[in-house]
Amino acid sequence: MTTSASGYDITPLSAEERERLAQKLSAEERRILLDHGTEHPFCGGLLDNHEDGTYVCKLCALPLFRSDSKFESGSGWPSFFAPFDPEHVRELRDISHGMVRVEIRCARCDGHLGHVFPDGPKPTGLRFCLNSASMDFVTGDAAG
Repeated sequence: MTTSASGYDITPLSAEERERLAQKLSAEERRILLDHGTEHPFCGGLLDNHEDGTYVCKLCALPLFRSDSKFESGSGWPSFFAPFDPEHVRELRDISHGMVRVEIRCARCDGHLGHVFPDGPKPTGLRFCLNSASMDFVTGDAAG
């Protein structure tokens, strides 16, 4: 078992476990998380969420971002300046669609979450731009 600094199991899921968990996803969630899709801007259900809590992976429930790192970027997608734990997100070079970007995926289930850009606010200067369909929201300190 691999444990993150914040105490969560981040051991990669087997293909069988990933597929078992994927059975609960809607077609749109599956398109985004498993097929690396992107939802349309300004339509995601978590964009305007301002409650205190934790955003977790829709597929495996690994905590990804805290509400206190969320900010209004104007991009049309939920945006955060720092992850819950840096070990919970993987960064990969993405050269699709004629662009060079950094894709972010869940470290445990490898689900596509969105992209990270170097144009965010202090203290990190980063903007983690997420698809609402790739996450669930857990109110308060209930994550994990």
